[in-house]
Amino acid sequence: MRKAVYFIAAAIAGVAVTAAGGLSLRARGPEQPGAQSTTSVVLKRADFVRSLRLSGTVEAVEATTITAPRLAGQNNNTLVIMSLIRSGTAVTPGVPLVEFDRQEQIRNSLDRQAELNDFDQQIRKRQAQEDAARSADDSTLKQAESAASRAQLEMLKNEMLPKIKAEKNTLALEEAQARLKALRQTYELKRQAAQADIKVLQIKRDRSENAMRQAASNADRMQIKSPISGIAVIKTTWKGNNMAEIQEGDEVRTGLPVVDVVNPATMRVRARVNQADVRELKTGQTVHIGLDAYPDLAFNGAISQISPIGVQSSLSPKVRNFIVLISVQGAHPNLMPDLTAALDVELSRTAGALVVPRDAVGFEGTQAYVQVERGGSFERRNVSAGPSNAHAIVIEQGLAEGARVARNVSKGVIR
Repeated sequence: MRKAVYFIAAAIAGVAVTAAGGLSLRARGPEQPGAQSTTSVVLKRADFVRSLRLSGTVEAVEATTITAPRLAGQNNNTLVIMSLIRSGTAVTPGVPLVEFDRQEQIRNSLDRQAELNDFDQQIRKRQAQEDAARSADDSTLKQAESAASRAQLEMLKNEMLPKIKAEKNTLALEEAQARLKALRQTYELKRQAAQADIKVLQIKRDRSENAMRQAASNADRMQIKSPISGIAVIKTTWKGNNMAEIQEGDEVRTGLPVVDVVNPATMRVRARVNQADVRELKTGQTVHIGLDAYPDLAFNGAISQISPIGVQSSLSPKVRNFIVLISVQGAHPNLMPDLTAALDVELSRTAGALVVPRDAVGFEGTQAYVQVERGGSFERRNVSAGPSNAHAIVIEQGLAEGARVARNVSKGVIR
């Protein structure tokens, strides 16, 4: 019995609350300005812009990367940084950026210089020995030629000499001629052998000279200066399990990027565009640029270059992406490389168009309609819709400026 009484009391209380709520709604009414501002909008003429939203990364047009030099010859693969410019420092061409330990290269250069001097002395000594040997061989060769000539003259007496004496003259001539022939043959062989010895020493000398020059060149390359004007940005690398900036005293591999020099006066944004959207882009189109890290900063820009060949997407082999470069107009200290940017590319602009919010237009098939306020209530009216973007639609016919239309009129397909 008590439960029935409780249920009846609860029902009466619910009816009372509902009645009070209904009275409250009727008291506010649909004509309250605050309620209309959230559910309807007054049509006004404005410039309609159809745009495409992209994302990209800021980079410098004029920039260079300073890397640890690759040294010539047989050297270690790591270098020690002795001095390094501070990140954010403004530099001009010729300002030192980074200097590596050059002591080993200087020592190698001095060692090779000592070897070079030693080989020069050996070459001069061997050349002097060859000159002395040539002079001695020339003298011996002249003596052999004279002996052969004398033996030839003695042969003229053979007709008047006894037979045994004549035979001795003949043997003496043959011996002198054989000795002269042997001296002439060995003379050329000795010269070739001497020239070969000197050539070997000259090759060793040239090798030492090349090694000396390489070491001297390596020592000069240990200090790297800025080739352009800009701002120095220190690169990061893995240290243990974290990424950290490169510092003085660090040991780095050859070829590792150490410093970036960027010119902040001319910046651009590199974006990847899907193959379905790239056909709407062309060079010269206006782009509005916003930085994700600095929402209050905005820049104007224009498309400067579109890659003619697409790159295969990492998500699907059937999709291609195209690289688009957007030049940035203006400069700011916070506009630095590697920042992500949001890009709105202006595809077309209609001046003085009658624009309504996108959710204020409904569609039945291809027929567009709106809910127009008339006499304190809203009635349906068919309209002719023009171009649209993600937020608004242009009304070409069927409405006049100043009309109030309802929002959220349809949940159907919106083109």
